[in-house]
Amino acid sequence: MVAALGLTVPQRAGRVVASDLEIKVLGPCRYTSPLAVRLAGMGVHYVGQADRVLLDDRLSNATGDPSRAPAFELAGPRDRIYFDTSKLRCAIVTCGGLCPGLNNVVRGIVLELYRGYGVEHVLGFRYGFHGLGRDGLEPIPLTPASVASIHHEGGTALGSSRGERDAREMVDRLDALGIGVLFVLGGDGTLRAAIKLVAEIERRGLAIAVVGIPKTIDNDIHFIDRSFGFETAFSAAVDVIRGAHVEATGVYNGVGVVKLMGRHSGFIACHAALASTDVDAVLIPEVPVPLEGPAGFLEYLERRVMQNHHALCVVAEGAGQDGIAPSRDGGTDPSGNVRLADVGVALRDRIVSHFRDRRVDATVKYVDPSYHIRSVPASPTDSVYCWNMARHGVHAAMAGNTEMLIGRWHGRFVHVPMALATRYRKQVDTSGDLWMAVVESTGQPVSWGP
Repeated sequence: MVAALGLTVPQRAGRVVASDLEIKVLGPCRYTSPLAVRLAGMGVHYVGQADRVLLDDRLSNATGDPSRAPAFELAGPRDRIYFDTSKLRCAIVTCGGLCPGLNNVVRGIVLELYRGYGVEHVLGFRYGFHGLGRDGLEPIPLTPASVASIHHEGGTALGSSRGERDAREMVDRLDALGIGVLFVLGGDGTLRAAIKLVAEIERRGLAIAVVGIPKTIDNDIHFIDRSFGFETAFSAAVDVIRGAHVEATGVYNGVGVVKLMGRHSGFIACHAALASTDVDAVLIPEVPVPLEGPAGFLEYLERRVMQNHHALCVVAEGAGQDGIAPSRDGGTDPSGNVRLADVGVALRDRIVSHFRDRRVDATVKYVDPSYHIRSVPASPTDSVYCWNMARHGVHAAMAGNTEMLIGRWHGRFVHVPMALATRYRKQVDTSGDLWMAVVESTGQPVSWGP
């Protein structure tokens, strides 16, 4: 995945052609879907005739034949399906860092498989892709009874891990267990591993579908409006910001610093700041943050403190890696992510030094709530979203779709090829409306420095 920094969303969309949005299928759909009867035909798409959602929905860009324009396949149940559900065995794996809503999605998949399609054999692999390795723990049976209450808890009932295993080992495990569909819950690293898994499945000529439910608390998977858990995460962050604001205003010249998730994308920091309305500055990876000089961040912060006798800053974990945080050569984590320096602690120390050098009596309070935010249960809004992601994932799998994931684009649930979803990393468009809203809310400049 490459960061498309400097490219607007329309520019990134402009690099996509219609063929990039085509979905792989295992073969023809020969079986009548149980849902075609259960739903009395309402909302059921005929195979090959599902409507499509335009990649670019702006009228100003509408040229030529709209049927040839790049468009996503609309998600939803099909009238005919690929699998004989009476013989089908499915499995679920949760990978990567924890995220609100994981249990909701696991529960949703199990319930839709059982109740919607009559699939009674569902396994849960333990601790991410390690559970698919030859030395992985035995998978656990998942039933409506066993998942009935897991959505009330944070984290994942299946456990998770970072990193992938050899695709040959994982396919060996799937084949030995007779798995026909694997549901993969994870972020960009997980999806890249899933693509390798599909390649090995195809090499062997096996009929195993791999369907992804995108999980990224940072909301950084491109061509997806919003990933599950994101709304819960920034909502939980608002409570933390509120507490930091109380601390900052409770003392003379108080400064609050809150570090939030966001390795490469500042969506949580932006949305949490907008929702709280108490933030004076938001620092994100997409905007360089020079500290010194008349147009630097520290001078701006000092002016706010002198004006109001308090200030509050929200910083995304990936911000300032080229200046604020000390450089480090720690390599990468098991997921392939570059190990970041702790910008929160570094920023706190630089702020303390700045005010001490200026002989300004200031009190700096620093809060890092990352692990707390990751572990909370899904909010009501996210719970609804997780259920819809789960059921649409099951519908797609039953139709024999593979190497794809469920996304939402322009408010509609759609099928997104994994290769396209991992082509770019979604980042805050610094010329777009979200960043302009942050600038207007905080009063900070559009960019720091000269």
